[in-house]
Amino acid sequence: MEFSNILVTGSNGMIGTRLCERLVEKNYNVFGADRRRNLWNSNVDKLTINIDLRDSSKYLELLPKNLDLIIHLAGHARVHNLVLDPSLARDNFLLTFNILEFARINGIKKLIFSSSREVYGNTTDPIHAEEDASIKKCESPYTASKIASEAAVWAYHRCYGIDFIIFRFSNVYGMYDNSDRVIPEFIRRASTGKTLTIFGEGKIVDFTYINDAVEGIIKGIEKFEIAKNSVFNIAAGKGISISYVADLIKSNLKSKSEVIFKENKIGEVIKYIADISKARSVLNYSPMTSIEHGIRKAVAWYTSNP
Repeated sequence: MEFSNILVTGSNGMIGTRLCERLVEKNYNVFGADRRRNLWNSNVDKLTINIDLRDSSKYLELLPKNLDLIIHLAGHARVHNLVLDPSLARDNFLLTFNILEFARINGIKKLIFSSSREVYGNTTDPIHAEEDASIKKCESPYTASKIASEAAVWAYHRCYGIDFIIFRFSNVYGMYDNSDRVIPEFIRRASTGKTLTIFGEGKIVDFTYINDAVEGIIKGIEKFEIAKNSVFNIAAGKGISISYVADLIKSNLKSKSEVIFKENKIGEVIKYIADISKARSVLNYSPMTSIEHGIRKAVAWYTSNP
């Protein structure tokens, strides 16, 4: 096995929890880093060092040094929250900078970074391949934090020889998410008959079930040498309207919740579909979960974990 010791930042978050579970199943030696405790899995929590990675004096002292790979997931992920408080975008870049510095100082030469479909911005064509990202399309402080972090990853590769893979995720959903993202929020509200509000009529995004997102990362680990120093879209490769998602959730819960529309929130991308042909070709990535099956599984999980 090429990688023995792997550090996952944001290990107690949604993607981090599921990723750590899968890495342990595959017999990797996993370390986590997160300032929160894990609400879902006590075993992942035991693997995790509770640390604020914005504080360089702490992470230099507490994190393991004998690492083969860092998977950097930690960060503030709610686009509108960073519009309301841009200092959270500064945090995102600081987290990435600190992790890159930690890798440089300790001679850790391999990194996987979690970026976002937001880097593509709002355009007339919603289908985006990896080369379509541009700073001119930057819609929000969140987007800026991801573009800047990607640039830093490239810089540390060129200056310090740190090899990397950047994954741009899109609307990951499923288990282990207690945030106000659209799917858990709609499930909570539809369960009690409350109104479902869609911000942006006609909004279409590419929803990615959690297991498909995590399997993308696993493929990156397994094929790191052939995929390194490149960027990949990880998504379902299909555009789904928020209205359809609301209808699926209502149907699964037999809910009579009203659906209303409001103006799109400032800074959010209105239409996005991932071109995943590069991930299919290089990583043999193949998302398996349809939106219908994924929503059914998500509703079942949230019903069992209110």
